[in-house]
Amino acid sequence: MLKKAACLLCLLALCLLCAACGPGTVQTKAEEFHVVTDVRGDEVKIPAKPKRIVSVTTGTDEVLLGLVETERMVAVNEAFVDPKRSNVTELAEKIPNRIIRNPSVETVAALKPDLVLVQTWIPIEKVAALRDLGIPVVTCKAPRNFAEVRDTVRLIAAAVDEKERGEKLVAMMDEELAALMKRIEEVPKEKKGATVALVSIMPAYGGAGCMIDDVLSYAGARNAKALAGNRNGEAMTKEQFIACNPDYIFLPSYEDPASKEQQYGAEYMSDPSLQVMKAVRDGHVCYPWAHYIYNISQNVVFGAQEAAYILYGDTFAQPKNRYLSAVPKK
Repeated sequence: MLKKAACLLCLLALCLLCAACGPGTVQTKAEEFHVVTDVRGDEVKIPAKPKRIVSVTTGTDEVLLGLVETERMVAVNEAFVDPKRSNVTELAEKIPNRIIRNPSVETVAALKPDLVLVQTWIPIEKVAALRDLGIPVVTCKAPRNFAEVRDTVRLIAAAVDEKERGEKLVAMMDEELAALMKRIEEVPKEKKGATVALVSIMPAYGGAGCMIDDVLSYAGARNAKALAGNRNGEAMTKEQFIACNPDYIFLPSYEDPASKEQQYGAEYMSDPSLQVMKAVRDGHVCYPWAHYIYNISQNVVFGAQEAAYILYGDTFAQPKNRYLSAVPKK
């Protein structure tokens, strides 16, 4: 009798187990991974809502700061905690670790990330080494225009599982641009259309096909180097620079006399042969804030406003801590 009762109990337990595994019952956790295709065409398997994100380039860092809570980032570029060089200091200070631009594989691995973001200029060997360690790595473009910024925001948003925030951030960027363009429409026509040449510590930067094209265009100006046939990636000689004879010369500055950028600009412009240029004669050698002018994140919209400030005056002045973020405020 006892044996029969024990059998019945076992049968009952088995039925209950089968019922628990029946239709409509969740047996496993929600999907724990998602797959993103990066700009190299690699399909990358990423944990849902990665919580230990590392970005090894400043451009991707700044996009990240507009998409995720700082608690989800385990490191940030060291420059971002310096208010002289950063517009996002208040966010960067909340992140526990500081890293240099393009840190070593060992440095990144030691942070135990569950997602790493890089740009295409990072050697593929470094990407492969991180992936061999089981770390998901997503490669993004280093944007050369505003359209590529939007694409990058959307790719990173997909990687961090925040697509809705990505669309919101793109919309915020477009709203800022629309507002700026409306203000520029009110600038007298004779003040618009000036030619501007950027003198950069990166000698091959500033020609056609780089971000400065769009920055100047949205500010109602034109890229003098591009008009002269210079392309991004090609260094312009002093002779070519004099021949392009821009209305304005921009020397990106961090307003720090000891900075490499400031020293480079001063040395470049000390050449007596440049004194014949129109911009020099008219007193139009100008110093836009470098971080906005060099920006390749959603915050590049403030680079366009910085150019407008230099060209049209104080009505376009702005503080140095502006940034766009789709992360809900606490």
